[in-house]
Amino acid sequence: MEIILKEFKDLSNTQLFEIYKLRSEVFIVEQNCAYQDVDDIDQHSAHLLISEAGTLAAYARIIPPGISYKEPSIGRVVVRKQFRGKDLGKLLMKESLKYMSAAFPNREIVISAQSYLIKFYTELGFKAEGEEYLEDDIPHTKMRLK
Repeated sequence: MEIILKEFKDLSNTQLFEIYKLRSEVFIVEQNCAYQDVDDIDQHSAHLLISEAGTLAAYARIIPPGISYKEPSIGRVVVRKQFRGKDLGKLLMKESLKYMSAAFPNREIVISAQSYLIKFYTELGFKAEGEEYLEDDIPHTKMRLK
């Protein structure tokens, strides 16, 4: 297993292609949700990739403060279907949080979690806040890690 963290400008064309391919496989095709996945946030974010046997297995983007929220954030958290059930999601989030504590020390982290994943994020220390809302017709909940 290989864990890579890169700023947008440092991603290779192949890495960027694999990121967009995975995100569209899961967020657009699997979740049957037509939305604009590729956005300007990518260019301002760090990108955490976990590869297994040369295949991108999991990915998250780490968003600095002032882009999505006034706090730093983590988004586009995804594990490829064939790699689910192997705790890669937890590893992905723990690695993301480790990076964030170094890059943004003593800062709260805010995420927009798909509501069915509240238990997953709660186990990592996040707490739900506010009412559930629809984002691209999918129920989401704002969560915060202090």
